[in-house]
Amino acid sequence: MWQIKSFSELSTQELFEIYRLRVATFVVAQKRIYQEVDDHDLAALHVFDQDKHVIAYARVFLDNDHITFGRIVTDSKHRGVGLGNQLMNHVLTTISENFPQLPIEIEAQVPVANFYKRFGFKTIGQPFIYNSTPHIKMTHEPLGQHYQKMIS
Repeated sequence: MWQIKSFSELSTQELFEIYRLRVATFVVAQKRIYQEVDDHDLAALHVFDQDKHVIAYARVFLDNDHITFGRIVTDSKHRGVGLGNQLMNHVLTTISENFPQLPIEIEAQVPVANFYKRFGFKTIGQPFIYNSTPHIKMTHEPLGQHYQKMIS
């Protein structure tokens, strides 16, 4: 079941499941050493799908004059069934409902930039290294209040 919660609304079990999935993916599987849990978690809206465990997750937060999101992840056991597309549609709907007039900027891992392009994102500049991984800046115009799903 898809949920959108602020940090203070998360149960301790939900928070544990979110951190478990993020660390398993971004630190362990990708073999990166960095501070995965940061202060953005406190101000973010957390978008996730939960069965017995959190199986898809992202966080959305205000960053100066734009909105951003990150930590886009689906559990490895649930990949290939469209959860990533569903997650992105929930992320963009969340942005549309909460921050309709703000532009969107993200720092995407280079190997998944084409995924974001399918949702209307455009690359800006050249790739750069962030937390030991090649990233690229991507932008999207404000969504307005009525985001239309790009991919079912």
